[in-house]
Amino acid sequence: MIDAGMRHLRALHRLGPANNDHLSALRVAVSVAVPSLALLFLGRPELIIYAVFGALTGMYGRSEPHQLRLVHQAQAALVLLGGVGVGIFLSVNHLHSWWLVGVEAFLAGVGSVFSDRVNLKPNGPFFGILALGACASVPTTVPWFAALLIAAASAAFSLVIGFGGWVRGRRWQPGAVRTAVSLRGPRSQAAMIHAARYAVAVGAAGAIGVLSGSGHPHWAMAAAAVPLAGSDLPSSVHRGLHRIMGTFLGLVLVAVVLLPAPWAPLQVFPGAEAAVLALLVIVFQFTTELFMTRHYGLAMVSFTPVILLMTQLAAPADPYVLITERAVETVVGAVVGIVVIVLVRRRRRTN
Repeated sequence: MIDAGMRHLRALHRLGPANNDHLSALRVAVSVAVPSLALLFLGRPELIIYAVFGALTGMYGRSEPHQLRLVHQAQAALVLLGGVGVGIFLSVNHLHSWWLVGVEAFLAGVGSVFSDRVNLKPNGPFFGILALGACASVPTTVPWFAALLIAAASAAFSLVIGFGGWVRGRRWQPGAVRTAVSLRGPRSQAAMIHAARYAVAVGAAGAIGVLSGSGHPHWAMAAAAVPLAGSDLPSSVHRGLHRIMGTFLGLVLVAVVLLPAPWAPLQVFPGAEAAVLALLVIVFQFTTELFMTRHYGLAMVSFTPVILLMTQLAAPADPYVLITERAVETVVGAVVGIVVIVLVRRRRRTN
């Protein structure tokens, strides 16, 4: 028992092997930077949130050949743009609170089945439901189709960046296809159980957020989805703990940026707050991708500022409230996700 505990503890802190992570990080950073800087130049930094979620298309298919990466990223773009589109719809129609919980829980289950079917990597619907909740939580200051078009154009640009290396090598593998899983028989049952986990965990975390009066229940819902991407119970627990620890460390960086202090970047560059936040989003997205496959907790240290800073650009809020609610909702969501996995596993064993 002690030896097993020590193995799990060591695994919690182990840094995975490098695999040209800087190239993938650079592709994603460029995918985020170009549309974000264009919006900043046009004087619309509040729209960067849509560009960033579209650009997250570049996180998929990082180690695949170009032709397969193109297919993989196109599949991921459907999930991301679907989340953005639904989130915009909820925002435009002022459907929040329980509407957000119900819709996001349902689409978490649908996204889980799609992810399992096409074998998305990173697996699961996490980024899609994150985009849904984030876009639903900020006011839409442009026509809905304009916001969606920004995300779609950003996703398309990510596809171009991801496929751009082929121009240099021009290598094509005839007949190469992405591995897809046939969801029939036992696999169909497993996929349905997996989808049910997502729906229950996301719905329960969101309900707790709404009942507690949180202004950002979608953060709890996103955090609840994180452990569900694990391949087994130990990896699920590790991901949940990584999410909590990485988020808390990331919030320290957010505090340094947003809280008033002489050394804060926003105080050092008065009048250029939007530009500072936009540039930091780009930098933090680069460092997020550097560690995404090597250590999820370290990736969350950077990804937490990405989400909060672009949210602050879209809908400025009291940074103290923002940081506090992010911390609380992350713990609630991660714990709910782990509990759901344990309960569903036990139920399956007793049947």
